[in-house]
Amino acid sequence: MKIVSARDQRALIDLYRGGWNVAPEVQARVAEILAKVRLGGDATLVEFTRQFDAPNFQLEQLRVPLPSLAQVRATLPPLVAKGLELARKRVAQFHARQLHPDSQSQDADGTISGMLVRPLAAVGAYVPGGTAVLPSSVLMAVVPAKIAGVERVVVATPPRRDGSIDPAVLYACVLCEADEVYAVGGAQAIAALAYGTASIAPVDKIVGPGNVWVTEAKRQVFGVCGIDGLAGPSEVLVVADGEARPDLVASEVLAQAEHDPLARVAVVSDDRGLLEKVADLLSGDFAQATGRQAIIDAVLAENTYLIEAADEDEIIEVIERFAPEHLSIQTRDPWHLVPRIRRAGALFLGAETPVAAGDYLAGSNHTLPTSGAARFSSGLHTADFQRTMSLMANSAQRMAHDLPLLAAMAEFEGLPAHARSARLRAQPESPA
Repeated sequence: MKIVSARDQRALIDLYRGGWNVAPEVQARVAEILAKVRLGGDATLVEFTRQFDAPNFQLEQLRVPLPSLAQVRATLPPLVAKGLELARKRVAQFHARQLHPDSQSQDADGTISGMLVRPLAAVGAYVPGGTAVLPSSVLMAVVPAKIAGVERVVVATPPRRDGSIDPAVLYACVLCEADEVYAVGGAQAIAALAYGTASIAPVDKIVGPGNVWVTEAKRQVFGVCGIDGLAGPSEVLVVADGEARPDLVASEVLAQAEHDPLARVAVVSDDRGLLEKVADLLSGDFAQATGRQAIIDAVLAENTYLIEAADEDEIIEVIERFAPEHLSIQTRDPWHLVPRIRRAGALFLGAETPVAAGDYLAGSNHTLPTSGAARFSSGLHTADFQRTMSLMANSAQRMAHDLPLLAAMAEFEGLPAHARSARLRAQPESPA
C-alpha cells in the first residue's frame, strides 16, 4: 500500500474532493419516483415496496403496530437490548445539555428584544436497511427530537422480504417512544414523508442517513420540507504518531471501510515507520478478519490514503482540507491538536476511544456531515429539531429616537410604504 506525501496534492485530489454529485440518471429516476408517489400515494408506495423490498407487501403492512417494550425486548439478544437501553440513556443526557431556553433582555429605554425557541411539529426519521440493520440510527434521530419537544416523530425504514421490519429496529422505536413507524424505504419513503399520503401525514423535516437514492430524494424535496443534510459515504481520518498502536490505527480504517465501498479512509502521521506498519496490516491477514470483505477490499483498493506529513502544520492542513466525518487522534497528547481543528464532524481522542463508541454508546450523535460538509455544517443535534423566532417590543422612547433614521433608510431603498409605517407612529390616528 502506497504512502504519499501531504504535499502531493495530485495524489490527494480525490480525498479532498467534496460536495454532493450523483449521476444524472439517478437524479432523473429519483425525480420520477417522487412524482409518482406524490400523485399515486399509498398505492404507489405499495408498488415500489414490492419492487424493491418485499414482493408480497400489502397496504395493511405499511403502518407497523407498536408492541409493548417487554414484548419486543424478548425477541432480542439480551446484550443488544441492554446496549440499546444504555445508548438511549446517554444520547438523551448528551442532547439534553444542548437545549437553550427562550431569551429576553430589556434595554434602559424599556425596549424588549429576545429569541423564542419552538420545537418542530413533525419530524420524519429515516432509518436505513439494506446491507445492515441499524437500530442505533433510530436512537440518534428520535431521542433528540423528543428531547427538543417534537410532538410527532415518524420512523420510516425498509421492510424485510416478508414485509416486517427488523425486531431490533422496532425495539429501538418503542424504546425511544416514536409516535409512528412505517415499513417503507428508499426514495419512495422520502416522498411519502415530504408530500404525505392517505396513510402518512407529511412532516416538517426529514433526518437520518441513507443510500444515494434516499439522499438524492432528500435533496429534491428540500423546500417542501427541511432536511438535516446530504449524507455521503462514510469517512475517517486517523492522526497518529510514533507512539500509536498500528493495529488500533488500522482497525479504525477497516471499521469505516466496511460501511460502504465508496467510503474514504485515511491516516496521516509524521512518523513514516508507523505508516509502514499500518500499510503492512492493511495489506495482510489483519484486513481479512471481517465478514464484509468485498466492501473492505474495494475501499482498500481505491479510497485508502496513508499520508506522511513533515510536521504538525501539514497534519492540520490535511485535516482542514479533508474535513472528515470522523477524526480519530491517536497521539501521545491528543488534546494538543484540538484548539487548532475547525473542520471535522466528530473528534475521538486517544487510544481508548474508538470511533465505534460514537456510533453506539458515547451519547454523541453519529449522524455527521460527510463529503467536506464539515466545513459548513454540524452533526445532528437538538437544535435541528427546533426553530427560533426573534421578538421585538419597542418602547415609545426607542421608536421616537429611531423614527427619522428608519424612515430615511426605507426611503433610500425605495420603499416609501415602509417609511410611512414608521412616521405614522408619531402622528394622530388617520380617520377611517
